[in-house]
Amino acid sequence: MRKTLPAANPYISRIATFEANFDGLVGPTHNYAGLSQGNIASQSNAQAVSRPRRAALQGLAKMRAVAGLGFVQGFLPPQERPALWTLRATGLSGSDEQVLRSAARDHPLLLARACSASAMWTANAATIAPAHDTDDGRLHAVVANLRAMPHRSIEPPQTLRTLRALFRDASRFEVHAALDASGAFGDEGAANHTRLATGGAPGIHFFVHGASATGGPAPTRHPARQTLEASREVARLLRLPASRCVHARQSPAAIDAGVFHNDVICVGAGGTLLHHEDAFMDGTATIDALHRAVGNAFRPLVVHREELSVAEAVSTYLFNSQLLQGPDGHQILVCPLEVREHPRACAVVDRILGDPSSPVKTAVYLDVRESMRNGGGPACLRLRVPLDEAGRAALHPGFLLSPERMTWLQGWIERHYPEELRPEDLCDPTLLRRSRDALDELTRWMGVGAIYPFQGATPP
Repeated sequence: MRKTLPAANPYISRIATFEANFDGLVGPTHNYAGLSQGNIASQSNAQAVSRPRRAALQGLAKMRAVAGLGFVQGFLPPQERPALWTLRATGLSGSDEQVLRSAARDHPLLLARACSASAMWTANAATIAPAHDTDDGRLHAVVANLRAMPHRSIEPPQTLRTLRALFRDASRFEVHAALDASGAFGDEGAANHTRLATGGAPGIHFFVHGASATGGPAPTRHPARQTLEASREVARLLRLPASRCVHARQSPAAIDAGVFHNDVICVGAGGTLLHHEDAFMDGTATIDALHRAVGNAFRPLVVHREELSVAEAVSTYLFNSQLLQGPDGHQILVCPLEVREHPRACAVVDRILGDPSSPVKTAVYLDVRESMRNGGGPACLRLRVPLDEAGRAALHPGFLLSPERMTWLQGWIERHYPEELRPEDLCDPTLLRRSRDALDELTRWMGVGAIYPFQGATPP
C-alpha cells in the first residue's frame, strides 16, 4: 500500500505541468481566538492556550515530509502581526504600546483580529491557473479578498506583496489584486477551487460556491463564503476558457454542519476527485458535468454518508488531506493524524487504498494538531502552484525549500517563537518586537527586500 518516491523530480521535464506546494509558515502570534464563524474547531477551542513554536515546527515537518516524497516544496512567510495599522484605523493613537494596551482594554475583539495568524492557511491566499491553461500562456493568480471574516479580510494587501515577490517575472506571471469586496464578490481562494488534469491536456477548473446574487437555497446557521459571481470573475481574470470551467454549488446543509470551504469535504488531483456524497447541492449533476469536461480519465471517489457522516468528515478533516499526484500516476493522500485515530475515517482510507482500481496507493499521516485545533488541516496549509520547469526556474528562489534551508528555518523558529501564548499576551509589546525582529531576519535571509509595512513597504 505504501510507496516511496524519489527525492528528486526527474519527471518534471517530461510533463506539461507539475505541482509545487507553497505552505504558509505559521506566524509567532498563532492563537486561539475563535474568530471564524462556521469553523467548528476554531470556535470550540476559543481562548485556549496556543503553542506557536510547536505549530510552526509541525508545519515545517509537514513541508519536509512532502518534499521527502519527491515534490517541489516552498513556503510563504507569515504576515506582520499584530496588524497595528488596523487598530490605528479605528481611531486608536499613541505609541505602539499604548495602542495595544488601549485595544486590549476597550476593543479586545479588534485586538484578536489584528493578531490572527490565519494567513498560515495559504489555500485561501489566491486561486492559481498555470501557463498551460491560460489564453496568454502565462501563470495567473488572483488574490482572495476573504471578505466573509473580518480577521481574514485584512490579509489581501500583504498577500499581494508576497505573491508578487514570488512571481516576479512579469513575462511569465501575473498576480491580480483581490476582487472588490463589495457587492456579490465573496472570494475565498483555492479552498473552493480544484484543477483536474489528465494526459498532458490543459486542466479543467472546478469552482464551488455557496451563494449567488440570483438566490437559491442558503445555509441557515453559518455563512456561505464563496459566491458564484466571484468564481466567475476569478475565472475571467485567470484567462480561462469558459469551456474548461465547471461551477457547482455547495450543499447548504453541509455548510451548516461546518463545511465552511469546499476543501473540508472534497479534494482532487490529476483526474481524481475524492468527495463526500453530501458535498454538493446536486451531486449527480456535478459529477456528470466533471465527467464530460475531464473525459474518460475522470475518477470520482465517493465517500457515502453510511461510511462517514458530514460531522465526522468535519471533525477528522479527511477531505482536507493533500492529494498528491506522483510521477508514475499513483497518488498519495497526506492526512492529519486525526484520520488514523478515527476508526471510521481510517476505514475509508483503507478501503480506497485496497481498491485495485483506485489511483490512490499511499496514505501518509502527519501531526498538524496545532493547526487542526484552529480549523485547518494539511490542505489548508498549502497553496497549489502548477508549473513547468521554466516557470519554476523563474520563481524567486528565496521561497523555495531544500533540506539545508528547512534546517535554517527550524533554527529561526526555535530562536524567535514563543513556546506558549495566552489571550492576555496579545497586547504585550514584547511580542510585537519579537515578531518584527523575526520577520526582518527572515526577509533578509530570503532576499526579498522590504515586503512588510513595518519595513516601509508601500501599498501594492
